[in-house]
Amino acid sequence: EEDCADRLDETGRDCLRRIHAATQRMGQLIDALLNLSRLTRARLRSETVDLSALAQSIADELRQREPERQVEFVIAEGVVAEGDNRLLRVVLENLMGNAWKFTGNRQPAVIEFGVAQHEEETAYFVRDNGIGFDMAYAEKLYGAFQRLHRAAEFPGTGIGLATVQRIVHRHGGQVWAEGAVGQGATFYFALGRGGHGG
Repeated sequence: EEDCADRLDETGRDCLRRIHAATQRMGQLIDALLNLSRLTRARLRSETVDLSALAQSIADELRQREPERQVEFVIAEGVVAEGDNRLLRVVLENLMGNAWKFTGNRQPAVIEFGVAQHEEETAYFVRDNGIGFDMAYAEKLYGAFQRLHRAAEFPGTGIGLATVQRIVHRHGGQVWAEGAVGQGATFYFALGRGGHGG
């Protein structure tokens, strides 16, 4: 842009800015797809994982990125599971990152991490009081590039929940969500028989 800015009129500079922005978005999508591919091929290393500590660490990182935001985190203590520490961190980063993003206009914003019983297995959850979603579209949540909200309002690649689902499936588990428009969302994941609560 700097090389030819003096030779372009405002329309030309606007086109160049759009091309640059589209190229950046494409780069982000390619990086996200490569990451998704790596995560789904990586060898699982099963160990006891302190999910509460991971959630607290992620909450601290989110606060550092946007210290001006007033967000209350409610993190259950002593929640552990059997699984791959690195991959389960990615799950929580995606779920808590989404909760952070979709509570951006809420005062006060509340993001909760906890554990509940679902049928006969332990389910872990991330709940928020953000914009929520229409349950009629819940199945679209986990498709790559599927979005229920406008990218201009809520930036992202559309890969996060697909990544979550793939990681949870690799652990022999399942992921599901509950929500309502304007009333927040809760994302649950169960890790098969290996996971357990604290």
